[in-house]
Amino acid sequence: MNEKEALLQACFSYVNKRIASYKDEIETIKESIETNDKSNDMEDDSGNGKLFNDLEKNAQHLADATKTLDTLKLINPKKSFDTISLGSIVKTTQNTFFISISMGTIDIGNNNYFGISLLSPIGQLLKGKQVGDSITFNGYTHEILEIK
Repeated sequence: MNEKEALLQACFSYVNKRIASYKDEIETIKESIETNDKSNDMEDDSGNGKLFNDLEKNAQHLADATKTLDTLKLINPKKSFDTISLGSIVKTTQNTFFISISMGTIDIGNNNYFGISLLSPIGQLLKGKQVGDSITFNGYTHEILEIK
């Protein structure tokens, strides 16, 4: 498995775990709502109100995670780049980035990468740049040394 395939696999694993967690939480909430409906003879639905809010939040998180998964599916790990775009590995004087999804540090072997989205502030600055270009982010200048 090459470097980019390993990074992409780590991203898929991260997102799939989030999706499974949200699905489990949604099922748990649905069961709680059903249990409350069966055991609650009174007209008071205040307990279910919070559960419905939690259900809605988790459904939104699940939808967002599914969109993130769709973004990952657009990445071809065999493709190399001259300019920074989705799927690029970007080595700068400060860090090495994997342009994919926002997930923080990804450790592959002895190397650390930062998984960032093109929609993130630093992703927007890097987008379309080439080797030799530089950006300034949070007071640090990042000169682009390599794009894979």
